[in-house]
Amino acid sequence: MSPHPNERREPAGGATERDRTGWGRVWQSEQAWRRWYADHPALATGKADPLSGSRSSASLADMQTEIAPVISIADRLRGAWQVCRWLGTSASRLALDIALPTLCVACREPVAGEGVCAACWSQLSFIAPPYCPRLGIPFVYDPGPGLLSMQAIANPPAFHRARAAVRYDDVAKTLVHALKYQDRTDLAPTMGRWMARAGAEVLRDADLLVPVPLHWRRAWSRRYNQSGALAQIISKQSGVRVARDALRRVRSTQQQIGLSRQERASNVQGAFAVSQDKTADVHGRRIVLIDDVLTSGATLDACARALLRAKAAQVDVLVFARVVETLQAPI
Repeated sequence: MSPHPNERREPAGGATERDRTGWGRVWQSEQAWRRWYADHPALATGKADPLSGSRSSASLADMQTEIAPVISIADRLRGAWQVCRWLGTSASRLALDIALPTLCVACREPVAGEGVCAACWSQLSFIAPPYCPRLGIPFVYDPGPGLLSMQAIANPPAFHRARAAVRYDDVAKTLVHALKYQDRTDLAPTMGRWMARAGAEVLRDADLLVPVPLHWRRAWSRRYNQSGALAQIISKQSGVRVARDALRRVRSTQQQIGLSRQERASNVQGAFAVSQDKTADVHGRRIVLIDDVLTSGATLDACARALLRAKAAQVDVLVFARVVETLQAPI
């Protein structure tokens, strides 16, 4: 087929170069306009005003008629693709909900969304002010700012402040034991978000998050550290960096369950130390210790003392649940 009289020839080898450089569509558009003007000599020679007259109106109408089908088909294909993609996403989500419904993190009953069901939620006792500014123990009434609990005055801890998300009741105990002993790592995101909300005050000025470490033998048997899993979620919520290896458990200790307060303190005495290569990371930093439960505070107190010996500027504590024997009256 002979070329159009007004069509500019492409140099040899131009197709390959055009495809490589991305100028193919520009070149084709130019050729299309040259052919169109050749078919409409009145506009090409300037004898007709392109903005006035019946001939120019007809010519413009012809242009729009030629271009409109292409635009219309592209718009329809694009819209059809978006509808198909939405239908596919909705169908896959519905199938996943049917095959694997979202369950309550405590009782495993089906629940809409993430978290706990209404029955378990009603049994959780979230800790909110008023509470002891030092230990976070809830008060029965608001005594005003700065007043401490009897426990904080009689036996002040090494750490500066302690905050907890919930009281250690039946539902909280179920969550903690499932995370700790039943490989329920899926609980960590929900529990960590609650902790980040409860500890906003101590996280605001923190430099590092340090999870309470396990001895290597216990870590090998459990395969993960529940405090480290919680610390990762809190770090994502707060933006505070996690120093996972800053603190080490240098000797194995027996389980604290069943021990008295004095026995718990003796059991963990000298059990923690800051790693030699992490001393510079700890020095002068404001640190938040992360753990699952605060019972007597002996373990967290021993960790805080080890960090303070390494010249940490301040040590606070953030746990998921804390034991509250009775609601405390302030002094």
